[in-house]
Amino acid sequence: MATQPAGTDSVRERCGECGAETAHRVRVEIRTESDTAENAQFSREPYRVSTCTECGVESVTRMNNA
Repeated sequence: MATQPAGTDSVRERCGECGAETAHRVRVEIRTESDTAENAQFSREPYRVSTCTECGVESVTRMNNA
């Protein structure tokens, strides 16, 4: 489970690329999943985006699996 270090804006979690627990920048993005403009307003979903501060690898997880 990720933990928040005191006094920083990063989260420590396991990085698959580094093979160790490293600091990550984590944010939530709203992404449009539809390729057509007419349905784009109805296909926005939240995604958790985590970027390793050591190697720069980014992982994306869809937060709503409805």
